[in-house]
Amino acid sequence: MMDFSDLGKMKEMMGQAKQMQEQMEKKLAATVVEASSGGGVVTVRMNGKKEVLRVKIEPTAMGSSASDLELLEDLIAAAVNEAGRRADEAMKSSVQGMMGGLGLPDLPGLG
Repeated sequence: MMDFSDLGKMKEMMGQAKQMQEQMEKKLAATVVEASSGGGVVTVRMNGKKEVLRVKIEPTAMGSSASDLELLEDLIAAAVNEAGRRADEAMKSSVQGMMGGLGLPDLPGLG
């Protein structure tokens, strides 16, 4: 059975967890990654929440044929996916840094 001091510790830990989550949200919004494809033809900027902030396409990418358009679509998808991977990596290292500060054992799925 838990006594009141255990309950107090639990509440304190829950408060710390909530504070960490809020810090994490701010950090994710402030983290910006960028990825490009096609040798810089398409560049995607994304935040840590995986929200696309900007897509930049070089004017030279605008060909006139359907195959040019298909290539451009593929380049956009590739740049978005790479930016997503970079956002994940940035988030993972931030989480590990914060967890390290708590002195908790490694959590499965975060390493």
